[in-house]
Amino acid sequence: MRKIIIILAALISITGCKKTELDLTPFNQIETSKAFGTESDVTLAVLGMYQGLRANNYVNGTWNIIGDVLADNLIISSLGRQTLTVYGDWRYNGDNTLGFFQTGYVITRRANAILENIDNFPAGAFKDNAKGEALALRAFVYLDMARVFSKTFENATATDSTLSYITSTDAKQLPQKEAVRGFYAKVIADLNAALPLIAVNNGVGRLNKAAVSGFLSRAYLYTGDMTNCITAANAALGSTPVLPSRTDFPSIWTDQTNNGVLFKVLNTTLDNINTPGVNYYQTVGGLIRSEYVCEYNLRQLYLPSDVRTTSYIQTSIYNGVLQNHVIKYAGRPGQVAGLVDVKVLRTAEVLLNRAEAYQRSGNDALALNDLNLLRANRYSPYVALNLSGTALLNEIRAERRLELAFEGDRFWDLKRRNEGVNRDSRWGDRADGTGVKYIFTTLAPGDFKFQLPYPSTEINFNLGFKQNPGY
Repeated sequence: MRKIIIILAALISITGCKKTELDLTPFNQIETSKAFGTESDVTLAVLGMYQGLRANNYVNGTWNIIGDVLADNLIISSLGRQTLTVYGDWRYNGDNTLGFFQTGYVITRRANAILENIDNFPAGAFKDNAKGEALALRAFVYLDMARVFSKTFENATATDSTLSYITSTDAKQLPQKEAVRGFYAKVIADLNAALPLIAVNNGVGRLNKAAVSGFLSRAYLYTGDMTNCITAANAALGSTPVLPSRTDFPSIWTDQTNNGVLFKVLNTTLDNINTPGVNYYQTVGGLIRSEYVCEYNLRQLYLPSDVRTTSYIQTSIYNGVLQNHVIKYAGRPGQVAGLVDVKVLRTAEVLLNRAEAYQRSGNDALALNDLNLLRANRYSPYVALNLSGTALLNEIRAERRLELAFEGDRFWDLKRRNEGVNRDSRWGDRADGTGVKYIFTTLAPGDFKFQLPYPSTEINFNLGFKQNPGY
C-alpha cells in the first residue's frame, strides 16, 4: 500500500506542478464519486470485481493447480516445462507470492468502492443486490487469502495474526496484520450480511443467494462451527440437493451444463484465456504433454465404476512415455484447448461440507445419507456404504479428495485438518508408477510452510507489516 503513495509522491516532485494543476481531474481517470452516478455505473463496477478473478494468478490462472501441486495429488512430469517447481518443492519465498496478494487486494478494493458509494442510491432490489454481491465477493476473496497466508481458525492461537481485512479505498492507509480468528469472523459477517440482500438469480458467472450460502458452509467448516455449517449447507442445497447424474457429470467440465455448479468464473471465446488448461498440459502434435500428472496412488483410487475417472484423467503416450494426464480443463468442444469456465463452487463440495459437519456433530446417520447420495451419482454399479464413527469420517474425506481433485482444494484441506503432506517416494510420474519420483516428500503438520510468505515488496514498503514466521 505504501508503495503506491511513494510512487505518487515521486511523480508530483518530478513534475513540480502548481496547486491549480494538481486540482485538475486527470484526463484518463474518473473521480470515484462520479464513477457511481447511475445504476449502469454500478453494474460496470460489479462486473469489474468479477473481472479481477480472471487474473493470471487467481481463479482463471494458477489457482486450479497450486493447491494440488503443493500437496500430494500431482507429481511433476519429467516431459513438461518444469513449471511451478518452487511450489512443488516448497521452496517459495517473498518473491513468489506478490501476484495473488496483489490481485486479492485489487478485487477487494473494487468491492469496497461499491460499498462506499451504494448508499447514494435509493432503497430497492438493485441497491440490495449490488451491495450483497460486493460483500460476498470481498468475503470470498479474503477467505482464499486467509487460506494461503495464515494459520487456520482451529489451529491458530489468540496471538496468531494474518493479513488485514481492508474495508476502505483510502490509498494512504498502511494496513497492519490482525488476529486470525477475528479475520475469519469478518469473512463470516460479510457473507451473512450479503445473504438477505443478494438476488436468488444473477445469471451464470455471478454470485447469488445459494452460492453465498455455499461459501458460508465452507467458512464455517474452516472455523469448526459444525452447526452453522449444516445450516448454511441446507440453505445452499435446498430440500433436494441438485447433483448431476453420471450422464451429465462429464458435461460440467466442457461447459455443456451448469448442473450442480453454484458459482463459476466465465472464460469466453473472446477472452481466450486458456491458462486453466495450460496449467496441466499442452497439446503437441495431437498428443498431451503434461506439466503435472496424476499421482500414482491417487490414480489407483479412481475405479472403473467411477464417472470421475474418465472425466478427470486420460492415460496416453507422449514421447513414448505412458502417463496419467489430468483432462479436467481440456476445454469446450471445437474451441481452443484449455479454454473453459472455472468451477469455483459446486453442490458436491457443499454436500461434503455438510456430511463432515454432520459426522463431527455426532449425527452419523445423516452424514452417511449425504455420502451415499454423492456416491450414487458417481459410481455404477453403486453399492451403499454402511459406516459410522472414524471410518465414516475417513470415507467422507476420501470422497472429498476424489471429488475436488485438481480444483485447488487439497493443500488447504490438509492444512485445515492439521495434517501433513506425505508423498509416496516409491512412485514416479509414469502411469505404471515408474519414472521420475518426488524429491521432496514430507511436510509435517504445522510446518511454517503451510503459511505462504507475504510478498517482500509489501514487507519492505509497509514497515509495520511483518513477514510470516520462518521466512
